[in-house]
Amino acid sequence: MKNEEFKDKVVLITGSSRGIGKATAIALSNLGASLVINGRDKERLIQVENLIRNSGGKVMSYCCDITNPDQVEKLIEETIKTYGKLDILINNAGVSMRGDFSALNPEVFKSVFDINVLGTTNTTIKAIPFIKESQGSIVFVSSVAGIRGLPSNSAYCASKMALRAIAESIRIEEVKSNIHVGLIMVGITEIEKNKKTIAADGSLITLRDRSNFNVLSLDEVAHSIINNIKKRKFRTTLSLMGRINALMQSILPDLVERILVYSSNRIKARSL
Repeated sequence: MKNEEFKDKVVLITGSSRGIGKATAIALSNLGASLVINGRDKERLIQVENLIRNSGGKVMSYCCDITNPDQVEKLIEETIKTYGKLDILINNAGVSMRGDFSALNPEVFKSVFDINVLGTTNTTIKAIPFIKESQGSIVFVSSVAGIRGLPSNSAYCASKMALRAIAESIRIEEVKSNIHVGLIMVGITEIEKNKKTIAADGSLITLRDRSNFNVLSLDEVAHSIINNIKKRKFRTTLSLMGRINALMQSILPDLVERILVYSSNRIKARSL
């Protein structure tokens, strides 16, 4: 028998055709939630939908590009049409990048911000009236890369820092609405095979396999997101190293920078 802790809760998860979003959708379905999963790859999305439905879960998939406000409006409309309400929005869709700032095609910044920031704001703006009505949760899946700027990740770090600003603003603006706003600072996490990132020239490249490294599992991240919602916490920083980085950045930022410079120089020396 399923644990029905989230029974009668309607959850929309962006970017849920793979990775963290998929793991979170499956975990919430096992807790009794009714799911709306979203992504741009219709084939992968249908696979996840069938997986959840075949396990006895309630799920609707909606393939769309959340960087398009009109498509987002239809996504929210279909959610309300199907379930009659929306309790939880998990803003998970995102993309990463690699490349030193001086070598970046400016379009890299546009691509990263379109998905990580504008896609998130498009969805949140359309969803927030229904979240206020249900006094539910809005969760932003950010990263420890949003704690401070990191080498070769300028656009990604900037986009994740922006999510924190958005989350903090909503918390203040909606303090009387009794909604929960959560910010998940995810550390280095396992990835599915052939996951892509944006290179300095704007092309897509395959991320290196992480199976031989000590990284967070997708299930660990999913559990942390769910725990954040249950406890209605604001910020959840994942991994011991992530929490140490956050503490060090707040009290010894100059030392953190020196460590990053040293690490970056070693990596570049090995690549020569």
